[in-house]
Amino acid sequence: MEQQLRTILDEVAGLSRPAADLAPRDDLFAAGLTSFATVGVMLAIEDEFDVAFPDALLVRSTFQSIASLSAVIAGLGAQSRAA
Repeated sequence: MEQQLRTILDEVAGLSRPAADLAPRDDLFAAGLTSFATVGVMLAIEDEFDVAFPDALLVRSTFQSIASLSAVIAGLGAQSRAA
């Protein structure tokens, strides 16, 4: 999952450095992620992982790091499997 996220970030997020250079907990906003770019990241994640972000998760902390995105995606995947 982490490598897929890094690919999405490289393709969509417009970061100032390659996602491969980021540690899992590095702040994506400090690396150049904008609130506008989070929309593209969210849409790409929804397509890649077949999940949907509920409104409650459309907050800065969700998109703060690769680790936070991984945790959210894992939780959304578990919810969709339970439904």
